[in-house]
Amino acid sequence: MKMHTEAPNSAVPPALEAPRGSLRVSHRGSDLIARRLLNKDTAFTEREREEFGLRGLLPAGVASMDDQVALELEHVRRKSDDLERYIGLAALQDRNETLFYRLLVDNLEEFLPIVYTPTVGRACEEFSHIFRRPRGVWITPADIGRIDAILRAATDRDIRLIVVTDNERILGLGDQGAGGMPIPVGKLALYTAAAGIYPAHTMPISLDVGTDRQELLDDRLYLGYRAPRLRGAEYDAVVEAFVDAVGRVFPRALLQWEDFKQHNALRILDRYRHRLPSFNDDVQGTGAVVLAGLLAARLSRGGLFRERILFVGAGAAALGIARLVARQLIDEGISAIAASHAIAMIDSRGLVTTSRPELPADQRPFATDAGRVTALGLDEAGLRDPVAVARAFRPTVLIGTTGTPGAFSEELIREVARHDDAPVVLPLSNPSDKTEARPDEVLAWTDGRALVATGSPFPDAVGAWGTRVIGQANNVLIFPGVGLGSIVAEARELTDDTFLVAARELAGMLTAGRLETGALYPPIGQLRAVARTIAVAVVLHARQSGYGRQYRDDEIEPAVDRAIWEPEYLTLNPA
Repeated sequence: MKMHTEAPNSAVPPALEAPRGSLRVSHRGSDLIARRLLNKDTAFTEREREEFGLRGLLPAGVASMDDQVALELEHVRRKSDDLERYIGLAALQDRNETLFYRLLVDNLEEFLPIVYTPTVGRACEEFSHIFRRPRGVWITPADIGRIDAILRAATDRDIRLIVVTDNERILGLGDQGAGGMPIPVGKLALYTAAAGIYPAHTMPISLDVGTDRQELLDDRLYLGYRAPRLRGAEYDAVVEAFVDAVGRVFPRALLQWEDFKQHNALRILDRYRHRLPSFNDDVQGTGAVVLAGLLAARLSRGGLFRERILFVGAGAAALGIARLVARQLIDEGISAIAASHAIAMIDSRGLVTTSRPELPADQRPFATDAGRVTALGLDEAGLRDPVAVARAFRPTVLIGTTGTPGAFSEELIREVARHDDAPVVLPLSNPSDKTEARPDEVLAWTDGRALVATGSPFPDAVGAWGTRVIGQANNVLIFPGVGLGSIVAEARELTDDTFLVAARELAGMLTAGRLETGALYPPIGQLRAVARTIAVAVVLHARQSGYGRQYRDDEIEPAVDRAIWEPEYLTLNPA
């Protein structure tokens, strides 16, 4: 099929253009209806029904897209269970992708928690039992010699964006085996809804290397690779073969690593980020969205240089945040040593210190050294007590990435609140039932003084302090714009500075009025505007840093806009 799009105004040929206007297609009849990006259901016009052999295959009435959206809203809202809503929306996406995205774009705040967190977590847990129709690509250890063929068989389209997971750290749920596929599927849906990346240019992939979750292996209906999870050199061989194949089959693709366990996540990111344009959203995306919230919270203080930041949780998310915060602190004029002293981390064993045997290399930059431990006056018992650590370290910011509900005790929150008039408290774990503390609890324990944002959506918190809007530190505020900008820029590498740029742009979009409500982030309903703003900044940064196309200033915004797909039906003409 051949696409007819608007002629570009730019002197530089666009890196990517979303389809607009009309489309020539050779498919007819039921074959046309079965193609989810071409299907219009009852919105096929009288002419299209005549020319494409659709007479009698549809009811006689011709519906508008607005009518179809209203009907689908009726269908979804009639369901009383969020997992059933997820299944219903997935069925719509499989049948009529344009209508699915129109519904999602027009109702982001309502359906984002269904398409992604927290409901997607249930979809992962129930994957083999709710499976309807395959979407994406599964690669197992048995496929090492044929990954190229698998990728080519999946599509003949120009894939520009891949989200891949090995399923081991799905949200706060851990190893889900083949059931992790809803995560890359959902992430790509958010790329399209927020940044307008055309679905045909995207591909979700699962590296299904087995599972150590025994209940999955014992489930006779489990659909995944039925073996213990691959480790060591054999695991690395699968990842290496996959990266090689992507480079050959989809040489212009941006690769997002998603929900890999901590040490694999950081190791794989560092190994491949210079080899192909790639990033890890759990590390860099999380770092950027949290940094944006901190910058917004401390705008009146002129930056973060006075902050002391305590992490409860020392996994990939915490390290990603700490890496970017330290970079920001250094940019604000603080020495690297002072920046490291402004950050402390607690895990299940207590304060992370350099004296620990076999301390992982990725934690070492943020481990507290012996001299600091002495200066803080902490004994062995104190090192294991989060409240004692907070009393000694005097944090102004508390960040939770534990995946453990209730990890922020009342005593800990009250201790943190002693050290700042407006402490920032970020219980980030998701889904909602994994959060370290509920926003209303945090506000009650701080007499309404805390600035709170969460990883999952929460309703406004109402109490003696009044009503506070709880902003969501959701990576969807970062990764769609970064991805769109990187694709338009044809970036050869995504540097850490790319995410610093994105964080600052996001912080700059928070209005004073919004901040006064207590929210640290723009509303989810503004996602498209947020993604476009970040994408433009990323293209400019890629040009200035020498990692992307050399657009003129006046070419950048038009190039971004031409890449943004609006979910509207194209006029179909016979090929």
